[in-house]
Amino acid sequence: MDHNVGMPVQQNTKVSVVGTGSVGTAIAYACLIRGSAGSLALYDVNAGKVRAEVLDLNHGSQFVPHCRISGSDDISVTARSAVVIVTAGAKQKPGQSRLDLAAANVAMAGSLTPQLLEHSPDAVIVFVTNPVDIVTLAATRAVDAASGHIFGSGTVLDSSRFRYLIAGRADLAVGNVHGLIVGEHGDSEISLWSSVSIGGVPAEQFRRDGIQVFDEDTRRHISSEVINAAYEIIAGKGATNLAIGLSTARIIEAILGDEHRVLPVSTVQNGAYGISGVALSLPTVISAHGAGQVLEVPLSVSELLGLQASAAALRSVQESLGL
Repeated sequence: MDHNVGMPVQQNTKVSVVGTGSVGTAIAYACLIRGSAGSLALYDVNAGKVRAEVLDLNHGSQFVPHCRISGSDDISVTARSAVVIVTAGAKQKPGQSRLDLAAANVAMAGSLTPQLLEHSPDAVIVFVTNPVDIVTLAATRAVDAASGHIFGSGTVLDSSRFRYLIAGRADLAVGNVHGLIVGEHGDSEISLWSSVSIGGVPAEQFRRDGIQVFDEDTRRHISSEVINAAYEIIAGKGATNLAIGLSTARIIEAILGDEHRVLPVSTVQNGAYGISGVALSLPTVISAHGAGQVLEVPLSVSELLGLQASAAALRSVQESLGL
């Protein structure tokens, strides 16, 4: 008699974080507090830094859900991961656009991705390194991974910034606001005002005391605030790390929990809105298999043109890098 029938399969919930700079550390910290992962492995070429971060995280283990945390400057520490998050690479300097970072980080993605898959052949690999769309494309091209197993964190954070600003203006909880930023995670990204829902009310029809809250000026102002948010934070503190830590933990939970949750992550597109061969963010179903179906939200004419312009901007950078 087979005694294994009906026994739950022991699910792999190991998450590795590559790069222990401010972003990688914030992701590990967010995962630890939220209980996102069963175990965490940190990998960085700087042995002293990775050892210190692991110690610091472990010292708080009394106060968080149980999670084994290890770390090393040897990439084998990532072996048998279910999810690998990549934050390694050169970082954005004050005033520098994300696309300016491209060459060094594209080279890193191209050489690192095959090594990560060698140690964790079934892993879903999520890139957070900027420029995330170009880096995601380079990583996808560098290996022959299962469909959807490589994607970028995309505009998940931008969409959260967008919802936060709308909620503040509407004086409602952010959970009642639904809105998406799509396209490049960067200067050409598009805010989809036509499909924003505020407690079920379209943005254009949302009123307080009979007055339209989201007129054209307000919409333009919020959109530009989303685009400029990172520049403002980098100017003030050198890096954005806390919110990207939380939003990445959320992506990890959608994968490990096989949630089929729709998130605006960056994948190499093949046909949505007539866009192919370029990685950018569109609402995408996230499950244990990684990034799945891309949903085509109805767009206004200006939104569609903006999305296509965003794709063209990314494509020209790809071509300049020989991708």
